[in-house]
Amino acid sequence: MLLALYTKQPWKTLYLTFQVLAIVVVFLPTFAVQYLFVRPNPTWSWSHAMRVALARRLNSVIIILGKAPSGPDYRAIEPGSGVEGVWMDEVPHLMNAELRIWSSAANVTSIRIPGYWYAKTDVNLKPPTPIAAGQKVFLFLHGGGFIRMSAHPRSLISIMPRSLVELTDDAPHALAVEYRLSSAYPFTEEHPFPAALLDALAGYNFLVNTMGYDPSDIIVAGDSAGGNLAIALTRYLVENIDDTQVSLPGPPGHLLVCSPVTDMSSSHVVPGSSALTNDKDIISDFYTDPHHPPYRILAYVGPFGVGIASCNRYISPASLSPLVQSRFTGFPRTFIIAGGMEVFLDQICSLRDRMVRDIGETQVTYYEAANAEHDYLAFSWHPDRPATLRAIKEWLVSA
Repeated sequence: MLLALYTKQPWKTLYLTFQVLAIVVVFLPTFAVQYLFVRPNPTWSWSHAMRVALARRLNSVIIILGKAPSGPDYRAIEPGSGVEGVWMDEVPHLMNAELRIWSSAANVTSIRIPGYWYAKTDVNLKPPTPIAAGQKVFLFLHGGGFIRMSAHPRSLISIMPRSLVELTDDAPHALAVEYRLSSAYPFTEEHPFPAALLDALAGYNFLVNTMGYDPSDIIVAGDSAGGNLAIALTRYLVENIDDTQVSLPGPPGHLLVCSPVTDMSSSHVVPGSSALTNDKDIISDFYTDPHHPPYRILAYVGPFGVGIASCNRYISPASLSPLVQSRFTGFPRTFIIAGGMEVFLDQICSLRDRMVRDIGETQVTYYEAANAEHDYLAFSWHPDRPATLRAIKEWLVSA
């Protein structure tokens, strides 16, 4: 297994050295010339095509290594200029019986975790209390396949909450949750599902019961894996709103997901599907072989095994498996973003269709950038980004 080999020295250094040389000497010059004449998408500029190709190549290198270089994580608040971190208490009292069973099986518990505040330009990083009536806030859950990236302001994905808080005056803050990342063999096996869901719940509880935000004013947002987590958190709050065993905060008033991962099973991997035909996306390892699931999925499902992805509504809310009884009744108004060239397009469309079925077309806004890749909103250079942000703004102000 390449992952087991290249995580050990000296093979890791040799592999990285080879890849750097290959990218600089072979890969970039070859594609620089090729894309002068033929590009993966005729609407892309030369620079667009080069950026996607480089991102795809770097992503494939990280896939082989299993984990990206270490950075800020749940164990500490990393200080820095313009950083406002906060500790959020554990929430074992908000776990229902089902969540306790999953947590026990995975050997995870609710713990105290950090979060980081983002604010609109010229606004204090931390919201003043008491919170003004009607003041909205984003709870942001970052992407990264559940195995990488961070909520910290120096993370590459921080462009997402930074952009969201600039859209309207009545939602000038975002709290990004530094949830626990999953890992599996050949690394330490830790933090599988439902660890990240517990951490997202802690962040949501902090906004409501510590900061004083009204649940109806919270916009739960996430990209890629964070979009999956945003849906899971919303589901937990919606499904257990009348549970007398736990006193949960009410569901959020809004749900915003960008390129969400909605099916970790292989149910959407069929001939002619986007999982197989959208082969120029920046994601290059999504179940190209249904019998060998990607590392990130193995890490997230942990001791449950990949079979849980075909029967768990929290992990695969859009799975086509009849074992997934996934309903969306009670969900808030939702904005779904997809790239027309991403591998996850079909499963995102399945999510859209199920939500429209259960909560009505007027409650679901679907925005597809036809020539865009997975999670394109995270790239500052992307030509579809400005129009998408304007559409999100219109959705927010129309609430």
